[in-house]
Amino acid sequence: MKNTLIRTTALQSRGKMVNGEANPIDVYVGKRARLRREMLQISQTQLADRLGITFQQVQKYEKGINRMGASRLWDMAVVLKVPVNYFYDGIGEELDQYSPRRLYGIKDKNILLEEKADPLLKTCNLELIHALEKIKNSQLRQTIYNLVFYLANANAEQNDTPADKEFEGHPL
Repeated sequence: MKNTLIRTTALQSRGKMVNGEANPIDVYVGKRARLRREMLQISQTQLADRLGITFQQVQKYEKGINRMGASRLWDMAVVLKVPVNYFYDGIGEELDQYSPRRLYGIKDKNILLEEKADPLLKTCNLELIHALEKIKNSQLRQTIYNLVFYLANANAEQNDTPADKEFEGHPL
């Protein structure tokens, strides 16, 4: 009974907040979709055609008005050429408070936010890897690679943490 009471005060049906607004997590996911679409210079109509939906539906997804189901999110990721986790990259505790389990009053430890994040799950790291791979000149690619490690080691030394120098000069 307690969870039912909390549920009716926190969420309406279909994931909307009690005030009728979209759940902030859905809005965030939609903004990430729009950001990626714009990065690829794809119109809403072009994206809609590739997804087999109307451009109005794309608009609603991007504004968080309509929620994306798992299969639609998968298709969106494929069409926008990103991993599914791209859409959630950067969600922290501020937005986590709006997850349905939190709104239903479940007080658990958020393991995902407490564990050290996998660097390969960060969109910026994936984009850096893809950009580096596009550089055809192997000497230039190696120079950039070495520069990144040099900067990382210099930063580590400033913070009095041991720098990992074993990667210096690592062939790409």
